[in-house]
Order: sequence, then C-alpha cells, then structure tokens
Amino acid sequence: MNVRLPRSFTFRLALTYMSLFGVSVLLLMLFIYWSTASYMARQSDALIEAEIGGLAERYDLLGLDGLIALIKERLSRQPTGLSIYLLTTDDYTRLAGNLDRWPVTPQDGQGWIDFRLVSYEGGEELVHQGRARRFALTGGFHLFVGRDISPLVGAKERIAVTLAWGLALTLVLGGLGGWWMSRRMAQRIETINSTSREIMSGDLSRRMPLQGTNDELDRLAESLNRMLDRIQALMEDVRRVSDNIAHDLRTPLGRLHNQLDSLRGDVLAAGVDPAAVDQALAESEGLLATFNALLRIARIEARSQTEGFVAVDLAALIRDVVEFYEPLAEAREQHLVVSIADDVQLLGDRDLLFQALANLLDNAIKYTPERGRIAVELRNGTDGPAEIVVADSGPGVPAAAREQVFRRFFRLETSRSTPGSGLGLSLVDAVARLHGMQICIDDNAPGARMALRFGAMGTAGAGVATATDAVPVTHT
Repeated sequence: MNVRLPRSFTFRLALTYMSLFGVSVLLLMLFIYWSTASYMARQSDALIEAEIGGLAERYDLLGLDGLIALIKERLSRQPTGLSIYLLTTDDYTRLAGNLDRWPVTPQDGQGWIDFRLVSYEGGEELVHQGRARRFALTGGFHLFVGRDISPLVGAKERIAVTLAWGLALTLVLGGLGGWWMSRRMAQRIETINSTSREIMSGDLSRRMPLQGTNDELDRLAESLNRMLDRIQALMEDVRRVSDNIAHDLRTPLGRLHNQLDSLRGDVLAAGVDPAAVDQALAESEGLLATFNALLRIARIEARSQTEGFVAVDLAALIRDVVEFYEPLAEAREQHLVVSIADDVQLLGDRDLLFQALANLLDNAIKYTPERGRIAVELRNGTDGPAEIVVADSGPGVPAAAREQVFRRFFRLETSRSTPGSGLGLSLVDAVARLHGMQICIDDNAPGARMALRFGAMGTAGAGVATATDAVPVTHT
C-alpha cells in the first residue's frame, strides 16, 4: 500500500476521535474518583460527628465519670479499631483515650484536624493518617474525637490506580481500534486511487471496485463508475467522429494531391511556371500530414499498453534517430552531442518510440539557431531516474506553457508562421503515456530540456548499463 498511514486523513480522523474520547473518559474517571472519594470522606466525617454528639450527650447526662467510662467501654470493644479518642483537662492533661498526647497540628477553617498517627508493630514504626475534631466541654475539658483514615487513603489510591489503568487500557484499545479502522479505510481508498491512476494512464475500461457493503464508499464508487461509463462513451464518440472525419477527408485530399501532381506535369509540358501548382501541392501535403498525425495519435491512444510490445534497445534506437537527423543538423551548422548509456532496454513499440524521439530531435533542430548546441543523452538510472534527454539552446518553452504544449494544435508562435501543425509533442505525449513514461520540460538556460523518464510500467533492464558511449558530433 503506497499511502503512509500516519499521514492519511482516516488515521488523523481516528486519532482525533481517540483523543476526544480519551479526554471524555479522563473527565468521566476524574468525576468518578472525585465523587467516590468525597462520599467516603463525608461518611467518615459523619461518623466522627455522630460520635462527638453521643459523647457530648453522655457528658451532659452522667458527667465526667460517665464520659470516661463510655470512652473506655468503646475502646475495650475495639482495641485496634479505627476510632480515636482523647479527653484532657484544661491544660491538656490526658484523662482517657488511646492517644498519649494532644496533636500539635492546627485545625482548618471548619475545625477539622488532619494529623499523623505513629504506632509500632513488631518493632516497626507504622505511620497512619488521622482526621479528627476537637470539642470543648463545660468545665474546661477538651474532647478530641477522630478516626484512622488510612483505609480511606488506601482506597482512594486504589481507585486512582484503577482509573489510571482503565484510562490507559481505553487509550490503547482505542488506538488499536483506530489504527485498524483507519488502515482498513486507507486500503479501500488506496484501491480507488490505484484504479484512478490506471484510468488516468489511459485504460478507460477500468472501474472502481465495490465491496458489496452499500456503505458511503460503495455508493461513491458506484457514482464514479456511472460517471466513467458516461465519460468513456463520450470519449469513444468523439474519437469515432474524429477518426471518421480524418478518414473521410484524407481520401479526397489524396485525390486532390494526385490531381495537382498530374496538373503540374501538364503545366510543365505547356511551358508555364508551375509555382502556383507547387504551392498547392505543398499545402495538400501539409494537410495530409496533419490528418495522418491525428489518426496516428488516435490509434496510439486507443491501443492496449502491452499490445505488441518487445524489448527495445534504446541505445541503438537513439543512434538510428541521430543518424537520420544528422544531415539536417549539419546543414544548419549545429553542434550535436550524443551521450548514450549502453544496455538500456524498454518494453515497447520500436516504431512509435522512433517517431517520438524523432519529433523531439526535429523540434530541437527546428528551434535551435544556426551554430547552436543540441544534446541527446540516454541515462541508465544509476544516479537518478533512467531517462532520455533532448536539450537545445533555442528560445526554450515558457514555464506557463509547459503543460499546454502537449495539447493538439497548440503553437507557442501565435503568428503560426513556422512550418508545422502543433501535433508533434501531442504524439510524443501519447507515446510516452502508452509506454508508462513521464515527459518533463525544464529550462536549459538557454533553450529547453525535454526528458522522457521511465516509469514503473513497461521498463525492462533499465539501469543495467555500466558504461557510457559519449559521441560528440560537431558540424561547423
């Protein structure tokens, strides 16, 4: 799968949802902890308040002796219990209780005192947390009533740890679930993307796969398939009409050219200047070349990508193209440099590749001024993508027009005075797409640098070359 999951929209969506869910769970657990701990603390405080109330009533009924007897009775029933008692005189002299002295910890604004209890068991010092309230009795006596809240503190800690583990488990399970769902969604989207790339490469018969779930992606795929059916039908109609027009017009144009050629013979026989007839012949030849190019482009675009493909030796192919155009470059006194990597092969149609390279070199020779420089290079891909480069020192192609030059009949020269029909680069683009190559135009400073870069489709043996055959051909 080509898509990187952490960068995918579905993964970010799942991560966002997991974050929101995690925050919600965290808030919920904090509320549970707060409410549980508050309830337990209130219960403990209520027990202390109740004990103070009971002891105060006993003091009111039976006096100091009755209060001391009640404290001793309660301590005797629960000698190791959680209750804490201390009854002192006005100067804090101990009268009864299970504390040896009055705690020095100050009380809070509500009269509660939180202090530490120290006990010894088996020679080991144990520290507990205590919570109590003081109560002033008539006669100057002080009553200190509280509880050992260590179990409460431990319960709070266990609840906190449990909630923390619950939150962590929720985040882990949520993350795994989000990763699984985003990966599954990303796989379906990548399937649609790969199908779209195949369609863009020219296979209009491909359709988006359906899962049979009738969900949003299935309905989207159905809509796209219906749209593709319509587009394919319209493209076939346009192509059929274009082919019919080209076929229907090429025949009468051929007859017209033959008649003009015959007329030229009659004119020469009559001793008349045939310049007008020659001009008409040239125009008819141009029209025939235009319609032949249109038909050729249509046939290339309609072909299957592997139909009749064989391994083509690109080094030998480029040498043949250069040899064919060498006299034309020599006539314009242009400096032609060829750098070819050996043993680079491509699965393809040799005739179409020859025509595409011929068009590139023809353009370079046409637009490069006299004594200009043209470079043809075949790279084997050891230090970059394998590619065929044709660079010239002509006027170049403006950056704004580098996408438009591959359109049919597009001309950079608005006056259209230079010979040509504007179909040469359209044919190169069609051949490149048929062979899974990408055509790129860059600035050669000065001039244009056109590169046919090999793609993953259609290459065979690209990059095996280890030597470069540099052949400078100079004409002055």
